[in-house]
Amino acid sequence: MSAQTKRWRLKAPVDPAIVEQLTHDRCSAALATLLAQRGVRSPEDARAFYRPSLHHLHDPFLMKDMDRAVERIGQALGDKEPIMVYGDYDVDGTTSVALVYSVLSRFTGDLMHYVPDRYSEGYGVSTLGIDRAAERGVKLIIALDCGVKAVDKVAYAKEKGIDFIICDHHLPGEQLPDAVAVLDPKRADCPYPYKELSGCGIGFKLMQAFAQHNDIAFKDLEELLDLVAISIGCDIVPLDGENRTLAHFGLRQLNNGKKRHGIQALLDLSNIRKPLTVMDLVFVLGPRINAAGRIEHGQQAVELLLAKTGEEAANIAKRVDSNNATRQGLDKAITSEALGMFETDAFLKDSWSSVVFNPKWHKGVVGIVASRLIEQHYRPTIVLTESNGKVAGSARSVKGFNVYEAIASCAELLEQYGGHMYAAGLTMPPENVPAFRKQFEAVVRETLTPELRVPEEEVDLEISLADIRSPFVHGIEAMAPFGPANMKPVFLTRGVVARDPRTIGNAGDHLKFRVADPRHPKVELEAIAFRQGDKLELLRTGEPFSLLYCIEENHFNGQITLQLNVKDIKAGVAVVREKNTSAERETASAQ
Repeated sequence: MSAQTKRWRLKAPVDPAIVEQLTHDRCSAALATLLAQRGVRSPEDARAFYRPSLHHLHDPFLMKDMDRAVERIGQALGDKEPIMVYGDYDVDGTTSVALVYSVLSRFTGDLMHYVPDRYSEGYGVSTLGIDRAAERGVKLIIALDCGVKAVDKVAYAKEKGIDFIICDHHLPGEQLPDAVAVLDPKRADCPYPYKELSGCGIGFKLMQAFAQHNDIAFKDLEELLDLVAISIGCDIVPLDGENRTLAHFGLRQLNNGKKRHGIQALLDLSNIRKPLTVMDLVFVLGPRINAAGRIEHGQQAVELLLAKTGEEAANIAKRVDSNNATRQGLDKAITSEALGMFETDAFLKDSWSSVVFNPKWHKGVVGIVASRLIEQHYRPTIVLTESNGKVAGSARSVKGFNVYEAIASCAELLEQYGGHMYAAGLTMPPENVPAFRKQFEAVVRETLTPELRVPEEEVDLEISLADIRSPFVHGIEAMAPFGPANMKPVFLTRGVVARDPRTIGNAGDHLKFRVADPRHPKVELEAIAFRQGDKLELLRTGEPFSLLYCIEENHFNGQITLQLNVKDIKAGVAVVREKNTSAERETASAQ
């Protein structure tokens, strides 16, 4: 998909009175606008935004059932009952298990951790996991990042004399499991003020409550915030409110504290030598931790995160890194095969959705492949394979389209499905694939608007290259950590020209050039445009163009330089659709 087809959308204007209140000699109007867009309304808000404090964390006992959960853990420890810490096999689940296990292991040796097998047990609480707990005499299971819909499984455990504490952040069903405690801020009856914690974040709140109840100093928990930050980044939860505070101090622990052996071993293998950002958690640590469950077993990731020595961690990390390399190879091969289907399948060529199926594809990477396909063919996408006699798959969506609801519209053809707006999973009998493909396509054609079929870049602000000065850049850097609800700002500058444009990369896929503005001849900045090598001739004409970009630091050979990370390039003066609370209007300013 050529970047030329993207639509650009300016964020809605903010209240000028708020901008004026936030503007001062160290905060320009442009920076004040960015803050206002992120919910900052006063100088006091700005101070709290720029200086997160652990005092901003909410009282964990505001969460429904927290008192019951802490009381039951205390009872288990007092009666020396065996406890199982149970978590999902992805990054959020394995970090959750490592965190809770780390704390409780200080108080009991009769503790086990358990992660279900992705292929034989599937997502969430499994019968096999409960049976294993019963075999070990476990009387309490703490389920992390799963369990809020496990009504039948929790009832099965109760028959075996096993209690459950559930720590989940997914939307509950109509009925809650009959557990001792169901900790989930998304419960309709839960008064907890922040609803978007990760699964690991809820595990941390449980341990925070446990510490408060037992007069354990909060500083004894701070070393665990690295795990919370990793879960927040990799589970793509909003980076506002309490999550932003937890991620800020988690990154501080990762960058300034003593790193846990497992994380250090992964960084050594990744050759990372700079301060970590959320993007490094998502693209460097996350895929490696996830690869354990995709290729072998998620338990491997937990063991890595709990490793007690550098040698132990290094040995596990090598295996995890090898699994990640295997995952990358599978990802590349399956993506290539799937893209080939678009050339030979007439149905795919003309459809508004992409549903591809090969019974031999590896189940552990179909979600990743779905995301790759959207990069090339911008449509709601489902990648299917066969596993244990059933067809199973993962769905990914385009911005603004609810793929979960589209799948739910085909429920009569499915055995299981679940997920949310942008990602979902499903299972069906093999004979239903053709009918599902046609019905899903029909639903997409009925509900996907023409506008949503074109990729969108949301623009925070239009600025001049002359606005990019040190105080402005430092103000943006201090807005980190970036992620959903606090994305790195995207800027628009029109009427710029390129100096010395050239392609880089083995295949010439990327562009490197300097950006200049004829109106400000003294200003010239380095720029890089990944996967936009096809724009080289446009830049070589010497004609002015419009640029969308983020401002970032480039770390290379020990040198730190400022550069523009280009999101998109359009010839001439780009037409931008501006968000407005009353109406949307086309806006185009003079060059």
